[in-house]
Amino acid sequence: MQFLSFLDMQNSKICIVGLGYVGLPLACLCAKKAFTTFGYDINNKVIEELKKGETIINEQSLKEKLALVKDKITFSSSPQIIKEADVVVVCVPTPINEQYRPNLEPLISSIKTVKQYIKPGALIILESTIFPGTSEEVVLPLLKPLLLGTDFYLAHCPERIDPGNKTWNISNIPRVVGGITEECSKKATELYKLILDADVLQLNSIKAAEATKIMENSFRDVNIAFMNEMAKSFQSLGIDISEVIKAASTKPFAFMPHYPGCGVGGHCIPVDPYYLIEKAKQSGFDHKFLALARDINNSMPLYTVNLIVDGLNKAGKAVNGSKILILGLAYKPNVNDMRESPSFEIIKQLKKKGANLIIFDPHVLEKSDVVSLDEVKECDCVVLVTSHHDFKKITPDVLMQKQVRVVVDGRNFFDKQSIVSKEIIYKGIGR
Repeated sequence: MQFLSFLDMQNSKICIVGLGYVGLPLACLCAKKAFTTFGYDINNKVIEELKKGETIINEQSLKEKLALVKDKITFSSSPQIIKEADVVVVCVPTPINEQYRPNLEPLISSIKTVKQYIKPGALIILESTIFPGTSEEVVLPLLKPLLLGTDFYLAHCPERIDPGNKTWNISNIPRVVGGITEECSKKATELYKLILDADVLQLNSIKAAEATKIMENSFRDVNIAFMNEMAKSFQSLGIDISEVIKAASTKPFAFMPHYPGCGVGGHCIPVDPYYLIEKAKQSGFDHKFLALARDINNSMPLYTVNLIVDGLNKAGKAVNGSKILILGLAYKPNVNDMRESPSFEIIKQLKKKGANLIIFDPHVLEKSDVVSLDEVKECDCVVLVTSHHDFKKITPDVLMQKQVRVVVDGRNFFDKQSIVSKEIIYKGIGR
């Protein structure tokens, strides 16, 4: 039987290992495209919720997709389900530890499980973000004594997903694929061409595919770090960086706007550069540029705390004992994803200084101190960490009603002039 041709697509079975922000949308897409789809996760609670058509991922479009296909996906916390699959796609997290070093334990554990239950001749695809060489140096040895090209095929297709993005989604974002062998690459490429409504680029090596995701997110990290450093510089020079970015963006070539902020969050940008930094170090190369960018971006939560301290001091108040409203726990607007969010470091530092905090995120109510801003009658300082659309309703008049003395805008989200016109102290990032 020809592998995954259009004629036998209905008979091909795909198992997604890991049903989080990457795996669940992929499972929904595979089911929508008429593949027999299995979803495996070690978290029993996640599986039970998915069986009911529910997910903790607060993304409306994903919930709608799940509702349409939940009866077409077999969800299970038993690895026995892997035995059924012609294709196994691994979508587990690849975090960093407290020393900023790659933690491949979730991936290693998943591969060991896949090896135990894999169907002979099945294709294994890694979507988890990994450093160049991981597939050949870590994953392949774990699969021994199984034979590559006979017992299994192995490829990497780095995930590309942007939670909350209404324009670009898992089905229309182009993808890149690389395999251990040419045959592995071709099989994986054919699969994604069947699943996606977008171009699929087959690369010459699996290392190139592994390096692609690292480069994409390191590019963003470096450019954000540049803007954060410029923000600090412009703050000291009395220049509004928002105005400068707007002006520079009028140039039709050679400039791509990025924006400063109180910190970089998410599972990709603040994590992926460390994968390359560590791997290159093992090969004798020192990534000074990437390491510096990480240091700059990691400094932004404390920089924001210092803005809070300065603003309150100008208002004649100390941080110790001040009532401070924290707006946002999620790392990006309009989602409930808190991975690597700078809010936690800001909160930690303010608690150390004795501040009385009120935390509110309309998308993360289970970790909020209030369920509505109406419950906050008064406070000394408002700190915006996440630019949720819900926070647009916080006008200068609302701030005055709550007797706010200081606004620290960690995303340059509010209208500075309208706040200053009410004699409220405003502190932005580079404004």
